[in-house]
Amino acid sequence: MADNRSERNAGIDTTRPSIARAYDVVLNGKDNFEVDRAFVAEIVKVVPEIYDVAAYNRQILGRGVRFLSGQGITQFVDLGSGLPTEENTHQVAQRANPESRVVYVDNDPMVLAHGRALLAENDRTAVITSDLRDTEAILSDPAFKNLIDLGRPVAVMLVGILHHLHDDEDPRAIVEAYMAAVPPGSYLFITHFCASTQESRDAERKYLALLGTGRFRTPEEITAFFDGFELLDPGVVPLPLWRPDGPVPRKLTVGQQLMYGGIAYKR
Repeated sequence: MADNRSERNAGIDTTRPSIARAYDVVLNGKDNFEVDRAFVAEIVKVVPEIYDVAAYNRQILGRGVRFLSGQGITQFVDLGSGLPTEENTHQVAQRANPESRVVYVDNDPMVLAHGRALLAENDRTAVITSDLRDTEAILSDPAFKNLIDLGRPVAVMLVGILHHLHDDEDPRAIVEAYMAAVPPGSYLFITHFCASTQESRDAERKYLALLGTGRFRTPEEITAFFDGFELLDPGVVPLPLWRPDGPVPRKLTVGQQLMYGGIAYKR
């Protein structure tokens, strides 16, 4: 586990849970603090499967990136990427095509510190510390412009992050701004907490009370993020149902229904 000897000097606030570090907890990572683990413990009370949910989200990230690579995509922008762990976007993409380029964006200072160390010897991957809501700053960042050619198709990835934007922050407009910047032939990849069960609505109250973010939207609200683009089969579905690698149970558990996702194509 991370210690507390130098985090304040690095601008890391250990008095409140962070989105990236809480996700690290449920992925069984080591880059988190007691405040993050305490937050996750509260979520476990209403969604005991939350650790499994993180695994489902990580699995669809891998399936999605492999699919996109199979469509010829070699440029990926992973917005709200979180802390590096196993099977990151660049690892999956560059395994499929070593020329693939990946830009990670996150506003947590720990992501930059760990990401830079991880990517020090990978000149086709960059980490930008910025708020994904500031689309102009990200699109004009030198690291972004150095790696991403907006004249060629791009995969815009918002995997497990849009639910941390409140309605009054207009997340749909943020999605549209990124998609307006990329050319036809690009893709939009989203996963999102879903208000699919009573347990999910209970979890939303916990997230909002303890983390300050965590908007569990309906399937219809999540699907609306893809408006104007060609939503690919099987549509917006619970994560285990999106192009699974193997058989999926006929009846899904609460955890298997907690997040929905999909990929759409820009014509």
